[in-house]
Amino acid sequence: MADINIVVAGASGRMGRALVHEIAQAQGLVLSGALEAEGHPDLGRDAGELAGLARNGIKLTADPLPLMADAQAVIDFTRPMVSVMLANLAAQARIVDVIGTTGFSLDEEARIKAASRHAVIVKSGNMSLGVTLLAALVERAAKALPGYDVEILEMHHKLKVDAPSGTALLLGEAAAKGRGVKLEKNALRGRDGETGPRRDGGIGFASLRGGSVVGEHQVFLAGAGERLSLSHSAEDRSIFARGALEAARWGQGKKPGLYAMTDVLGL
Repeated sequence: MADINIVVAGASGRMGRALVHEIAQAQGLVLSGALEAEGHPDLGRDAGELAGLARNGIKLTADPLPLMADAQAVIDFTRPMVSVMLANLAAQARIVDVIGTTGFSLDEEARIKAASRHAVIVKSGNMSLGVTLLAALVERAAKALPGYDVEILEMHHKLKVDAPSGTALLLGEAAAKGRGVKLEKNALRGRDGETGPRRDGGIGFASLRGGSVVGEHQVFLAGAGERLSLSHSAEDRSIFARGALEAARWGQGKKPGLYAMTDVLGL
């Protein structure tokens, strides 16, 4: 099988550098392009050098068009506005688009879905294989324990800009699916002051920020006299990079559509 050429968006960021590092060690994957925003100070720098590796000759550019033309996949951990643009370009180029970006608006979600009519798009709030399995367990637990209150606690580093995290929302969606309800109508956020008793059927979220925490998530199902806790700890960003690369491999040859990591794992 021929090597898969991959473009990394946001190549100088934490996740971008992790992806470049993992691609360099993977069999059958080649870094064919590295993208950064217009005006970024790292434009023109070598992607390998930025990732702490030997120079690989791939320089960061702000022009995605020539890169997408020569690629079979793009992996994107950037910002929603950029992700929508790249999804449209992936649809035009008919390549696999792996999206790990979080914080999309409803309109941006709709635009990603529209692009998936012409591209294989694998989109997830968390690319970790472990979190994907955790979400499947949360769905089953929420279905099996319909009268239990669901609370989701997450903690990330102090530079994270969105809350709740994409992973927390992913787990909330899993719980809602298990209950047969819509998350947007049952989410409980931002408790402060005299809030009154907890609403039955609600799915609660709490977000903590501080230090350099990569990612901590706990899902509590609390009933009368007992509490079930399901959790995941991310110790290194490489787990997200490896999951994204697995998604890029999986998407080759698939029909256009909007997929999740559960599809990649066959869950």
